Amino acid sequence: MAQTTLLNDTFLRALLRQPTAYTPVWLMRQAGRYLPEYRASRARAGSFMDLATNPDFATEVTLQPLDRYPLDAAILFSDILTIPDAMGLGLEFVAGEGPRFQRPVRTEEDVARLAVPDIDATLRYVTDAVSQIRRALTDAQGRQRVPLIGFSGSPWTLACYMVEGAGSSDFHTVKTMLYARPDLMERILEINAQAVVAYLNAQIEAGAQAVMIFDSWGGALAEGAYQRFSLAYIERIVAQLKREHNGARVPVITFTKGGGQWLEEIAATGVDAVGLDWTTDLGRARERIGQRVALQGNLDPAILFAPPAAIRAEARTLLDRFGNHPGHVFNLGHGISQFTPPEHVAELIAEVHQHSRLIRQGTV
Repeated sequence: MAQTTLLNDTFLRALLRQPTAYTPVWLMRQAGRYLPEYRASRARAGSFMDLATNPDFATEVTLQPLDRYPLDAAILFSDILTIPDAMGLGLEFVAGEGPRFQRPVRTEEDVARLAVPDIDATLRYVTDAVSQIRRALTDAQGRQRVPLIGFSGSPWTLACYMVEGAGSSDFHTVKTMLYARPDLMERILEINAQAVVAYLNAQIEAGAQAVMIFDSWGGALAEGAYQRFSLAYIERIVAQLKREHNGARVPVITFTKGGGQWLEEIAATGVDAVGLDWTTDLGRARERIGQRVALQGNLDPAILFAPPAAIRAEARTLLDRFGNHPGHVFNLGHGISQFTPPEHVAELIAEVHQHSRLIRQGTV
């Protein structure tokens, strides 16, 4: 990837806890079903998998929210289940049900067959999309609009889908394996961790300027089990990631939904930023963590269904809780709902930029 000049590096500066003129904002699932242009692209693609595995479509939908809103970062359009799909588990998306694997990992024989996939052979469509998105973000003079985020699911979160075979409300099957056969679970997690390292490093080589580990189901684990079966593997991954590429620092974010009680332990893994869900008080989190890491989050996504005045008020409250300190990336506490009115997102982004500038200037 050729050297480029970032026109807006506010997001990367915030992740590295450097001073910024305002608080940068991007949204988890910012390219998604709430946007009519996304729905049109998905209809043309034919299916979600056809959309996600085609670099042209992935580039198109990645850019859609940036063309509509003044966001401070782009995030690769993909899915967290690309790795287990590359392992041959047969990923499919069932209408009204979500992702499902044709061949879940349930037995000792299933676990023994698992292997780290050849990223270039099986997930080239992802790295091609990363490179293509970077080019699309960059003009003829080499000036790039905003940074690009790459991502992966955490080993534990991937294992939840691999063992359950689909989403779950109670994680009965995967937790049964965890407690009855921890050796099998640790084998799955070790394979997953190796795959995530290779996958994220390939994205960095292809042009991702920050990477994020989504530990969506870490909060489903008990105290002790979380540290053993999720956090330990995230720490291994972080230690093996390329933290510099083309002379630039590549920050790492991790997000454990329901993980606010483990904030200090997550920060100690070596990440640059910790994502918070909406159940954690952002101000108290900053006091707990100091300047060890940046914090990302953490507006309740449901607020976006409220009237614009209420959305703006909640954004101001959250920014005020963090205060005039470096190291905050504004985001939702989880992914944006498909039913969110697009115009409400515009209200949120405008208020974050406007109010955070006033905070930096000391006028509020």
